[in-house]
Amino acid sequence: MQAEPDAFLKSLFHAALAAADPLRVVPPHLPAPPRGRTVVVGAGKAAAAMAKAVEEHWPGPLEGLVVTRYGHGLPCRRIEVVEAAHPVPDAAGRAAAARILERVGGLGPDDLVLVLISGGGSALLTLPAGGLSLEDKQATVRALLKSGAAIGEMNTVRKHLSAIKGGRLGLAAAPARLVTLAISDVPGDDLSVIASGPTVPDASSFADARAVLEKYRIEAPVAVRRYLEAAADETPKPGDARLAHASSVLVSRPQDCLLAAADAAWRAGVTPLILGDALEGEAREVGRVMAGIALSVCRHARPIAPPAVLLSGGETTVTVTGQGRGGRNLEFLLSLAIALDGAEGIHALAADTDGIDGTEEVAGAVLGPATLTRARGQGLDPKLRLRDNDAWPVFAAAGSLIETGPTRTNVNDFRAIFIER
Repeated sequence: MQAEPDAFLKSLFHAALAAADPLRVVPPHLPAPPRGRTVVVGAGKAAAAMAKAVEEHWPGPLEGLVVTRYGHGLPCRRIEVVEAAHPVPDAAGRAAAARILERVGGLGPDDLVLVLISGGGSALLTLPAGGLSLEDKQATVRALLKSGAAIGEMNTVRKHLSAIKGGRLGLAAAPARLVTLAISDVPGDDLSVIASGPTVPDASSFADARAVLEKYRIEAPVAVRRYLEAAADETPKPGDARLAHASSVLVSRPQDCLLAAADAAWRAGVTPLILGDALEGEAREVGRVMAGIALSVCRHARPIAPPAVLLSGGETTVTVTGQGRGGRNLEFLLSLAIALDGAEGIHALAADTDGIDGTEEVAGAVLGPATLTRARGQGLDPKLRLRDNDAWPVFAAAGSLIETGPTRTNVNDFRAIFIER
């Protein structure tokens, strides 16, 4: 391998992103045009790029509306692209969700509804259920984001506070044929969790949603608690005949991206080991575990001999107790760096494939043996920063942040640990 470690790790990240490019993965899965109308709707950080891919390869008339995160839009000719807030929803997202629901109503069996779903859709496709306000949803989402809840748990709550998620968009589209194309950003690639499953059955219940709030001691607004207790309008369950008109296709998965990165590593003469595409848990705990594996490779050539790269995906969580800056990937890297303690020959990269690590406008960062030394030279104490959920300044001081801008895809987190020797 001739490239520098940081350049090598970034090349693996870009290989992963290329494998999830909507312009590449959507066209092979487009359904046959219907006899009637084709209406395209969708939500997520990849929604605009997915819509553009449909437009460029669709042979007939087309209309529609998709909603994506601010800054993640692309110009389309026949499909309207609306931008809204993420991860906390706003009025623009609520208005777009209401219009999407209207778009799919009144269609017939000869019509097609093509739904484009990707990560971020849960926040972007916001339409509070009866009696709930946008402010109720915002307060609940903010509390969930700080709680350390896993994405599946968060989306269980979101589905049961929504008039469009948890299969309800699918119900509204009947009797038109409905085809969902989804880019997975969740561990396990569960279609009912991706963007809170607006077109697929939902196995969770109001009781499950209440249990999540209780587990994480979330003080939701009174209206939210009352709505969940009433449990008056349950989501459609697996086997529900009302969704017989609907089908779904996963067009890209985190595992596909890890395999693409592994191929790039082989070509560079480095042995890859994929540890899994669905890793969850507290980011700092995962960082410590990964440090132990990397040190074992470095010292004992187990479970793989160097030069090697450990690849993993999934979605870690951060229970926010401090006042600092930095998403789950930066927190993972800071914990990893502290555990490695400057071990020679070990380098790492962690980044969110949508280009946004949490709420920060960076994708992630790289680290090497000297990263913490550079940060300490700027007067920063890494352990104190980790305690305050404040990883961002450490990597900013070290000059190792990764800024991609919006990637317009989303297959969750990408982590690579390179052991030179």
